[in-house]
Amino acid sequence: MSPPSRRLQTKPVITCLKTFLISYSLIFWFTGMILLAVGVWGKVSLENFLFLASEESTNAPYVLIGTGAIIVIFGLFGCYATCRGSPWMLKLYAMFLTLVFLAELVAGISGFIFRHEIKANLGTAYENAVKFYNSTDSSSTAVDTIQQSLHCCGVKNYTDWSDTAYFKEKGIPASCCKESAKCDPETLKDLDKAENEVYTTGCFAMVTSVMESNLGIIAGISFGIAFFQLIGIFLACCLSRYITNNQYEMV
Repeated sequence: MSPPSRRLQTKPVITCLKTFLISYSLIFWFTGMILLAVGVWGKVSLENFLFLASEESTNAPYVLIGTGAIIVIFGLFGCYATCRGSPWMLKLYAMFLTLVFLAELVAGISGFIFRHEIKANLGTAYENAVKFYNSTDSSSTAVDTIQQSLHCCGVKNYTDWSDTAYFKEKGIPASCCKESAKCDPETLKDLDKAENEVYTTGCFAMVTSVMESNLGIIAGISFGIAFFQLIGIFLACCLSRYITNNQYEMV
């Protein structure tokens, strides 16, 4: 048993550590909310881009949403463990933070690498989506959404549609139109007439720019949150050690 004087000297240290760790846990909880928001935003805003890049539905937004939800739960657990002053709970919290640190570090690195790989394969994927466009399947819906949201048309420009089977039957897709009311079927079947009524800029350059910038943001957030875990790991381990070594108990 430590002398009373030593225990009295230890109390302010432990109180200070608890204050910092509770503050950290609340911030940690808030970062979980940020990941949840980024995941939802990614699902809504980037789904069509990710679909074409991978040629199948991606689970990346769901991973962010799930990770964010887990962080929110453990952020609250960290506050509870700190208030209880339980060494084993604090060690469990530190272990979880370590796992989150490693997972988010890997996710950040993967995101950084992925943004450079997109440009290499997205061109072919988008060309195929335009070539086999039929206005009904998933890839065609993704193309329509991209053309409408980015105000672009075709791969390099609107004339790319002239080489497709869809153009020979129905002309340029209506999703390329600046104003739907001015795009009648006859206009869409004539490249010269359509030039003034549709977006003329190609989508490929715009899509890769949007993808790279947004994935860069996601990777940066992952890196930032990952290294933020080191502070929590240090605080949780120090508090657990002080409580254990000095046989400190909450009253």
